[in-house]
Amino acid sequence: MRVLLLTPALPYPPHQGGALRNYGILRGLRDAGHQVSLFSFHDGGHSLDTTPLPSLCDHVITVTPPQRTPAKRLRDLIFSGHPDLARRLETQASRDQLAGLLSANRYDLIQFEGLEMAIYLPFVRQQQPNAKLVYDAHNAEYALQRVIARVETQNRSRLASALYSQIQARRIASFEKKIVAQADGVIAVSDEDAAALRPFRPDGKIHVLPNGIFVDEYVHPPQKRLALSDHALVFTGKMDYRPNVDAMLWFSENILPLIHESIADARLYIVGQKPHASLEPLRAREDIELTGWVAEIQPFLHAASLYVAPLRMGSGTRLKILEAMAAGCTVVATSIAIAGLRDEARQQITVADSERAFADAVIRLCSDPAQRARRGIEARAAVSQYYDWSALMPCLLDIYKDFGVG
Repeated sequence: MRVLLLTPALPYPPHQGGALRNYGILRGLRDAGHQVSLFSFHDGGHSLDTTPLPSLCDHVITVTPPQRTPAKRLRDLIFSGHPDLARRLETQASRDQLAGLLSANRYDLIQFEGLEMAIYLPFVRQQQPNAKLVYDAHNAEYALQRVIARVETQNRSRLASALYSQIQARRIASFEKKIVAQADGVIAVSDEDAAALRPFRPDGKIHVLPNGIFVDEYVHPPQKRLALSDHALVFTGKMDYRPNVDAMLWFSENILPLIHESIADARLYIVGQKPHASLEPLRAREDIELTGWVAEIQPFLHAASLYVAPLRMGSGTRLKILEAMAAGCTVVATSIAIAGLRDEARQQITVADSERAFADAVIRLCSDPAQRARRGIEARAAVSQYYDWSALMPCLLDIYKDFGVG
């Protein structure tokens, strides 16, 4: 089978959610014997030749992402009626390069990774009407914006952000409905997301393929172990992503002080690239460290006393939690953070939704090394069984067969 993947960024290095999923699919398809081409936006931060992508793909086409100034985004917000997400990667140059790739090659299946890339679906349909066009929905985006708006309205200082999300939720719903209806097949990452997207599809059929990881890449501790604090609480993620920013502000301001009442030396490590400006005041606190970009998150996971996921907004399957579980971390998370996970995985996570309950769970587990070790072993076993790409790729290939290819 000849497959073309369209991704909003290079899927390598696989250091955050979208890239982890996209790289897993790409590598899994190649390992299964299929021919894969990649069309991706790339800002030139690292050379393509330093990645395994050229050896995995028949063709790799990269396009420089457009620069959208705040003024242009504001004009679009006021005058265009289009969701911001749909305009972020739309350029004539990218259409021209995509047209060149499609005119030179014929594909059996063309997959659009995320709603940002789905803007090109009608264009690709014109170029290759016989290919099966698949929309891989990394989130039910309109539902995500609704949750963000609801959480933001609880804080007066974020009312402008809440209003923005309310506007975007309505616009995204309209755009998302068109894409879901036009695609030959739609894949969601969780049952919850599938339920949110199902009303948009005439036949009501939304397939589910959870997010996955290559578990072996997280199992073994690094040769040189990081020397974190005795009670190191670790969170990982792209730190300009609104759900992650909100999680760390809420935890830092409302939960960590409660933990300090019993564990004075508890320290939070926020591990991830591009920390948002609203997180900068946290750098002045002795009980918090913002690492910024790191080459690998595995050393932090293996050095953590606990992994915390205090998310109050979001959708899909949290890859950050799967990574932590694969590394043998004991995880404390909110109900929203574990949404989309199988029951077998949820059972290995301590769930707490209120500030006091979350703090008490952290205090209890930090005081019980034997329980932490046992839960970490069980967490790794659950992820290995259900979320390793070796288990997920047969499911994806069966989904393609249902679309009439494979």
